[in-house]
Amino acid sequence: MERRGFLAAAGLAALAAGCDGGAPPRTAPTRTRAASPAVTGPADWRALEEGLAGRLIRPGDDAYDEARRLYIPRFDRIRPAGIAYCAGPEDVRECLAFARRRRLPVAVRCGGHGYAGWSTGSGLVIDVSAMDDVRVEGGRAMVGAGTRLIGLYEGLAKEGVAVPAGTCPTVGIAGLALGGGLGVTARRYGLTCDVMEAVQVVTADGRILDCDARREPDLFWACRGGGGGNFGVATSFTFRAYPADEVSTFALRWPWRNAGRVIAAWQSWAPAAPDELWSGLQLNTEPSAGAPALDVIGVSFGDPGPQLDRLAAAVRADPSSRGADRKPYLDAMRQMGGCSGDACHRAGTLPGTRPDGRYPRTEYTAKSHVAARPLPGPAIDALVGAFTEGNDVAGRSVLLDALGGAVGRVRPGDTAFPHRRALFTVQYIADTGDRRWLRDLHAAMEPYAGGAAYVNYVDPELRGWRRAYYGGNYERLARVKRAYDPEGLFRFPQSIG
Repeated sequence: MERRGFLAAAGLAALAAGCDGGAPPRTAPTRTRAASPAVTGPADWRALEEGLAGRLIRPGDDAYDEARRLYIPRFDRIRPAGIAYCAGPEDVRECLAFARRRRLPVAVRCGGHGYAGWSTGSGLVIDVSAMDDVRVEGGRAMVGAGTRLIGLYEGLAKEGVAVPAGTCPTVGIAGLALGGGLGVTARRYGLTCDVMEAVQVVTADGRILDCDARREPDLFWACRGGGGGNFGVATSFTFRAYPADEVSTFALRWPWRNAGRVIAAWQSWAPAAPDELWSGLQLNTEPSAGAPALDVIGVSFGDPGPQLDRLAAAVRADPSSRGADRKPYLDAMRQMGGCSGDACHRAGTLPGTRPDGRYPRTEYTAKSHVAARPLPGPAIDALVGAFTEGNDVAGRSVLLDALGGAVGRVRPGDTAFPHRRALFTVQYIADTGDRRWLRDLHAAMEPYAGGAAYVNYVDPELRGWRRAYYGGNYERLARVKRAYDPEGLFRFPQSIG
């Protein structure tokens, strides 16, 4: 989950999930530094285009400006040499061979939501959006790597099933799953990577590998939380699916004067709630209201009433508003994404978009912590103070999302996602021009919540990112990287290596 705004009618949040992760300088002794890029002329690009079943878009083409855009507008300044919309794994293999021969930088793109913009670059962008088939067989979902989350939910709903995934409807499944995959049903069913049973990956040397617990088990392990774009290009997934039961969405709001007590009560209540209930605590500046907004939102597979009563009792103050609504699973996922119908799709004419789509691009920046223990009094005071004193600027948010439940019943080394004992994630968000407030608050919270961060909320300024993102799993991930990408074809400022 990522940036969230409120649905005015219900007080529920619109969540937007990021998909990329990564890491700085390369340390693997076997990795060689690429030579200066070779000259690539029009004939070279024409040869690549003729070798693809999909579509290659180049500067000067009518669709180029649309093709190069990511979700966050500040990366519009980046102008790739080419964007390849690959129709299948063979196209990916062709693109990788071209990049190796021409010594071109490669960026791998799914939904393009990464906070650092590393799914684009000056070289060749390999976009998997055209691979978006969704089908169900025998309780399993076979999903193309370019599928957007709204496409996943809609496709599976036709079959009466669901896969635990994120909230922002235009995020790509590949980036989400490869980095772990937090979502509003994770406490019941686990992370997206926990229900991954197989993944097809095209490696740097052009092999198309079907990976699972028996075939290429190390690569399969790394793809379950090791971050997108590190080990190869994922082209399809097999997920374990679950019945798409009706759920209740709920929202509670307290006056800002109760902020300290709500934070203290929520962090004890939410991670220990029954698996059927997920919740998030949101702090948002509201200059026009004169005080920040303080909300608890969530999803429950059962009746949330008794649990919400327990939270209110722990706060020792009734919320100023409280509501819950039972609805079909797909409707709940749309609501949690802050959209409905065509408004859940991004506008455009290229794969991954619809001509009638209306889901907006958004400009912001973010940082994160993964909290392994409750926030002590001084941390809560720092959080409340940052909003009390900073409410004059719109667009400042902190989002706390509960973990525990099924997430915590997996051992930290069983998948590459290490944060199994954590209580909740903390995401700090501000408009791009408001970085000082963001950095100051993150630094103030570091002594209390620091040490771990979520790779799908990638932070290009993060020091010690290897340990923060991957914990004790980094060394094994580095070995997998050396085995499958020894020359470092897949590289970016925080790539494993």
